[in-house]
Amino acid sequence: MPPHAQRNRLIEDNLPLVGYLAAETHARATHVPREELAGVGALALVTAASAYDPSLGVPFGAYARRRILGAFADEMRAMDWASRGIRRRIKETVAVREALTAGLGRTATIAEIATAMGMPEQEVSEALSDASRTVTTLDDPSAAGLISDIPLPEESALLAERRHVLECAVLALPERMRQIVQAVYIDERPVKEIAEELGVSHSAVSQQRAEAVRLLRDGLEHYFADGPAPEPVSRVSVAVREAFFARMVEIGGERIARAFRRRSALTA
Repeated sequence: MPPHAQRNRLIEDNLPLVGYLAAETHARATHVPREELAGVGALALVTAASAYDPSLGVPFGAYARRRILGAFADEMRAMDWASRGIRRRIKETVAVREALTAGLGRTATIAEIATAMGMPEQEVSEALSDASRTVTTLDDPSAAGLISDIPLPEESALLAERRHVLECAVLALPERMRQIVQAVYIDERPVKEIAEELGVSHSAVSQQRAEAVRLLRDGLEHYFADGPAPEPVSRVSVAVREAFFARMVEIGGERIARAFRRRSALTA
C-alpha cells in the first residue's frame, strides 16, 4: 500500500478514537465545546498519522491517543485564565478545607477556613469559587486527569456513568477484540508482539483493533444518543452487534438495559 494510502487508512480507522476522547474530555470540561475538541483532535490525528514510524514498535492507537490528549491539553492551557499565583492560592485553600473537613467530620465553613489561614473570609470565598472553574493540565497526576479541581456533582456523575458504560462495552467485546483492546490501549504492547502471541499477522491485529473501536463507539452511542440510535459504524454482522449489545446489558445490568429498551422504543 502506498505511504499516502497507509496514512489515510490510519486516519479513517482511528477517527472514532477522536470522537470518544473528545466526548470524554468534554464531559469533564463542559466549558470547552465538544466540536472544538473534535477539531483539535482530528488535526492531531492527521499529524500523528503523518509522523508515525511503525518500525519503533509503538501501536498507532496508543501513539495517536497521546498526541490527541496532548493537543487537548494545549488547547485548554490556551483557554486557561488562572495565573500561577491564583492557582497556588486555590490549591492552598482547598488543601486547608479538606484537612479541616477530615478533622471535623463535616464540611468546614468559610469562617473556619479563613481563621486557619489567617485570611479574610472574602478571599477564601473567592478562592473556592475560582477552584470550581480552574482548568488543570490533562497530565496533572494530582488531579488524575480531571479538568476541575472540584467537579460539580452532575459532571462527576456523568463521568462515572461514561466510564461504567465503556468498561461494560470493553468487557462485552468478542473475545479476540477484547484481548487486542486490552493489549493495545491498556497494556500498550507493540502490535508485532500481540500478533506473534495470537498467531496472526500485524495487519490482522490492526484490523481487529479498528473494528473493536468502531464497535465500542456503537455501544456508547446506542446508550448515550438523544433520540433513536445513530446508524452503526462497525462493520460486523447484525447478529454480532446484537450479541455485543446483549452482553453489555448482561454485564451492566438494569441501567444499561433501560437505556437500550428506550432506544429500541424510539426506533420502532
